[in-house]
Amino acid sequence: MFSDRLAQDAARIQAHFDRVLGALDNLDVTQAMAYATKGGKRLRGFLVLESARLHGVETERAIWPATAIEALHAYSLVHDDLPCMDDDDLRRGRPTVHVKWDEGTAVLAGDALQTLAFELCGNAQVGEAAIRSDLTLTLAKASGAQGMVLGQALDIAAETAEAPLTLEQITRLQAGKTGALIEWSACAGAWLAQADPDPLRHYARALGLAFQIADDILDVEGDAEKAGKRLQKDAKAGKATFVSLLGLDAAKARAAELVDQACAALDGYGPAAETLKDAARFVIARDS
Repeated sequence: MFSDRLAQDAARIQAHFDRVLGALDNLDVTQAMAYATKGGKRLRGFLVLESARLHGVETERAIWPATAIEALHAYSLVHDDLPCMDDDDLRRGRPTVHVKWDEGTAVLAGDALQTLAFELCGNAQVGEAAIRSDLTLTLAKASGAQGMVLGQALDIAAETAEAPLTLEQITRLQAGKTGALIEWSACAGAWLAQADPDPLRHYARALGLAFQIADDILDVEGDAEKAGKRLQKDAKAGKATFVSLLGLDAAKARAAELVDQACAALDGYGPAAETLKDAARFVIARDS
């Protein structure tokens, strides 16, 4: 069952975090790092591990980039929650890092988690130098001003824009903010095996967009307690979303179409890709 596989991989990633972070000095910043990496679906790390399995790559190698992407994602959430960004006080049903500690500790914890991600990708157990180099370089591009940070910057700019974003503009924004890390995660298994990542790239681009549309739908009709965060923030802020631009029913239909596209991109792998197809179906059926 997909939910069991997702939970098993989440536990593997958490155990790896415990080993890595447990070796650091016991300071406020390292406690905050550990706190920020607890919980969540671990979908990105799962995509790394499952795409690695698809290519016959051992979990002992894949766990390093799987944990790396979750460290990178956790950093982005810690910084996104800060008062200078989204100013959120709840994440995964718990106080955000700057609320539990303070803003300075949150900034440093996020910084340290970001650099930890690259350290994990560069670990010798990942594989030969060329593989580690590819993973590190592509993660830098996916997370920086060509990827996630670009998306965040476009999101901030949209808050003071004279007119709401168009569908094309919001699609580009979310391709960076959400999609870039999902794409990296899905392609990681192919890079580990030095195989062609293109089918997984097509899968991930459709998956990432479906994931964001599902998030926009949850923001409208989700349960805040299940989501573990405040909902309906975008509507209150007057932000354009896929729901505001397409309407709720059309947004749901578009997400379903994207899931079909994602699954079709994996047809060349045969039955071995069924779990990744389940992951695509999961992103539009989740409640958090």
